[in-house]
Parts: sequence; structure tokens; C-alpha cells
Amino acid sequence: MPEGHTIHRLAQDHTERFAGRPVRVSSPQGRFAESAALLDGRELDVAEAHGKHLFLGLGEDWVHVHLGLFGTYGFGPAPAPPATATVRLRLLNEDHWADLRGPTTCALITGAEKKAIHDRLGPDPLRPDDDPDRAWARISRSRTTVAALLMDQKIVAGVGNVYRAEVLFRHGIDPYRLGKDLRRAEWDALWQDLVVLMREGVRLNRIDTVRPEHTPEAMGRPPRVDDHGGEVYVYRRATLPCHICTTEIRTADLAARNLFWCPGCQTR
Repeated sequence: MPEGHTIHRLAQDHTERFAGRPVRVSSPQGRFAESAALLDGRELDVAEAHGKHLFLGLGEDWVHVHLGLFGTYGFGPAPAPPATATVRLRLLNEDHWADLRGPTTCALITGAEKKAIHDRLGPDPLRPDDDPDRAWARISRSRTTVAALLMDQKIVAGVGNVYRAEVLFRHGIDPYRLGKDLRRAEWDALWQDLVVLMREGVRLNRIDTVRPEHTPEAMGRPPRVDDHGGEVYVYRRATLPCHICTTEIRTADLAARNLFWCPGCQTR
């Protein structure tokens, strides 16, 4: 499932291509056809993200998109290619097109319904006004593991399996520590690191988490070869040696996702 940086990048992509201009809205697949007809010809006022949720504002209404496991977006210059039957939502102007396929959610919602979605989500490191104290209030009294808490979108929005594993490694924190045992200074450092890492994710449109001194060039090691791209410390590196201490990276199931960590470096 795409992590928060991808959704914020999608909001940025929509803003650059469509904001402030009328758009043609259609649903070649048909499942969003009635709503598309209501929106067709309106201006896209704003595109924004909160965690893994994308919101497109057109007049008083909002298109709410959640990609889920299988949703994908495609963009391109006009003229648009013939739409296939798998396109749930197409936006089109004289210069650009955007096609949405396979999302878990593509729904027309009101401003009140949008607010209800925001209210149930935790703070997002990529939303400048979001308050990490809201997350800390729940983490600091929780008997759930830190690794599971970071994946709970009601506590921290936008963090997925990669950022979860990598930020815990970068701060040497055992993923099985309980939230109540995390120190406030550690939480503040985790949050600030997520802000920096995820902003870079938006800029580069991929996840890179290794520090400059640990890049392949700096260490004289082969670069990562993975469909997800980006240089990482532990994610999907099970049984391989840690870049820092050479301990074998471990993996286990936690909160229905594969957790990756280094038992040599993550001891705090």
C-alpha cells in the first residue's frame, strides 16, 4: 500500500496540472459515473492529502480517494489516450490527463464528511499544522508495541511499513518496546525524522532512508536492487547483514505486516 509521501505527491501532481482550471470529469468504468457527471466542468480548487487519503476539492464537493492495495494513478500530456474499462476516474483539461484505477475508495463527499475523515486520523508528519502531541498522548500510555502504534493511522497518519521499520532503526529503538516505555525525547526525535524523511519522499517520489555516510558510494557496497527503489537499512533485507554492525536482519509478523529490524542496533 502506498505510504503518505506518495499521496502527498499525488496532491502536488494534481495541483500542478489541474488546479484553478475547469476539468472534464468522467468514469469510463462506470462506477463513479453519476458523481463524475455532477463534477464535470467544475474547477479543481484544491488537492490535499492526509495520511493515505487524497482529497480533490471541486466547488462545495470533494472527491475522496484511498488507493488501498491495488489503486494506481497515471498522468500524461494531452491528448489523452483512449480510456480503458478499468479507469474509475479520469480528469482532463487541454494540457493534461489523470487516470485512477483500482482504488479502495473513490467517493463524492461533502465538507462535513471530509472533516469526519480528518477527525478520525492521527497527525500527519507532512501536514505542517498537525500536532505530534496528539499522537504522543496516546503512545505514552499505550501497552502496544511502538512498531504497531506507528502503523495505526488513528495515531500517526501516513506512516507505512517502510517508514515504520526505517525510522525505528535510525533511532536504535527496539520495535517491540511498548509505547508507554518510549521517552518523550525519543518520540520528538522520531517525529522530526519522519518529517524530514517523508518530505524527501515527496520530492524524490521514492523512499530513501540511509544517511550520507551509509550510501553505497560512501561504503563501497552494491546498491539496493528492489522494485521499490531507494536505499534502506532493514526493510526487506531479512537474513542480510546490517550495514552498520553486520548482524543478520530479522523479520517477523507484527500488526499483520512484515516487520524488519536489526537486533544488534535496535536495543534501546
